[in-house]
This record gives sequence, C-alpha cells and structure tokens, in this order.
Amino acid sequence: MMAKKNNIVIVFDFDKTIIDVDSDNWVVDELGFTDLFNQLLPTMPWNSLMDRMMKELHDHGKTIEEIKQVLRRIPIHPRVIPAIKAAHALGCELRIVSDANTLFIETIIEHLGIREFFSEINTNPGVVDDQGRLIISPYHDFTKSPHDCTRCPPNMCKGLIIERIQASLTKEGKKMKMIYLGDGAGDYCPSLGLKAEDYMMPRKNFPVWDLISQNPMLVKATVRDWTDGEDMERILMEIINEVISSEEEEDEEKMLSSDICKISVGIVHEPMVPLALQVPLNLVK
Repeated sequence: MMAKKNNIVIVFDFDKTIIDVDSDNWVVDELGFTDLFNQLLPTMPWNSLMDRMMKELHDHGKTIEEIKQVLRRIPIHPRVIPAIKAAHALGCELRIVSDANTLFIETIIEHLGIREFFSEINTNPGVVDDQGRLIISPYHDFTKSPHDCTRCPPNMCKGLIIERIQASLTKEGKKMKMIYLGDGAGDYCPSLGLKAEDYMMPRKNFPVWDLISQNPMLVKATVRDWTDGEDMERILMEIINEVISSEEEEDEEKMLSSDICKISVGIVHEPMVPLALQVPLNLVK
C-alpha cells in the first residue's frame, strides 16, 4: 500500500553518497585507464575529461556493455537501499542531483532496483552515439550560457538546481521541507541555499563537511553529519520521523482550533433552555 505523501523532499548526491565510490573513477580504474586519466586531469575540467575518457575507451575497443558490467558491480553500503525504500514508503519525494552522468546513474540504480523511487535525476547528459561511444555533455552548457557561480565547476552548479526545485515547489503551492545529502565540494553551494526549516546531511570528514565546518553559521538549515550507510539510514529516519511528527502535531492543533470555533459558534446560536433542577432524594415521595 502506497504511503500518504508528506511534505519532505530528499535530495541525494550520488557518488560517495548513494554509492560508496566515485562512479567516474570506478569505470576508469576498472577498465585500466587510470594512468591516462591522471595524465590528462590537470589539463581540463573534470566533466570534459570524462567525455575524453569515454572517447579513449571507445577507441580502445571498450563497449557500452562492458562499461555497464563494470557499473553493475560498484560497491554500495548494504543499508543505503533499505534507507531509500523506507524514505519512499514513508511518503517522501526523492530526487538525485549529481555531477556524474545519466548513463552511469541509470545503469546503477536500475541494477539495484531503486529507479522507481526517484521522481527526478539531475545530472550531466550521457548519450550513446551511432558509433557506440558515450558522449558526456555538461549539465550547464558553459560555452553558451555559463552559470557564473564561482564556487562550482563550470559544467554544474548544484545550487542553481536546488533553487529551481524550490521555485517549482513554491509555484505548486507546496510548503516542503528539504533534506539534502552529499559529500563533495560541489554540495556546498546548495547547502547555502537551504532554508531554516530544511536539513543538511554532509558526510563527515568529506569535502562538504570540511567547508561547512569552516563557518557553520553560513548554513541556515539544521546540519546533521553521517559517516556510512548505517549512520545515514539512522539519521535520515530520525529526521523524517521528526518532521512527520511535527506536521501531525500542527494538524491536530489546527483541527482542535477549528473544533473550538465550531463549538463556540454552536453555543452562540443555541436557544436558551431552562436548566433542570436537582431535587434532593429525601424530598422525593
């Protein structure tokens, strides 16, 4: 039975948050191209480099199916999938915001059996061309319309994505609370855009946690860090239950207030009725 929708949107980063490693590095390393990757890394942005690496893989005869086979054995903490399923079952809306690419993410979450739980995936486009080569494009086309955020890489500002999500929810008239989970430096910008009623879950001792720790007052949201999948599941469930309980209390207060108003109105319009007198028992014949 589908749970009643609540007012919580959970936004997951992907690499080192849902999965335990970086999917880009995993593919490059598993297929034996680490040295070339490290050689080219200082020469171009990460997103452009991954597109170049996909060309190298294709030129060396590596197929899309071989890439997918590598992705299907990517490591993930055993408590992450139960956490995702439980959050969805409790009525939360789940989304992904990631600097990976569509082919990597879709392949992994379909293999893990969790694709259906996510309403939206925001990531760099990954499309296979007619020759069977994976083309990875930037989420924000920085050659035509740069995002102008100095904190983020040129291909993706996660802060702008969160702004868009917030704006779309406001337009729909929904008062949503957001829970954001991430690990990398790219997750810092969106953390600054969260509101006081939201929650930020940075992975402890990872870049976003370090950045938040430098000046915690810059983040308006409640910050609760986590270390691994087990920790993530426990803290995420605590937050969800806190929010749901708070919402239920608010609903009860509204109903009680509404009932008091109805009772008051009823008394005002009730015709005057004489009160029955209590007769002492010893006077009754």
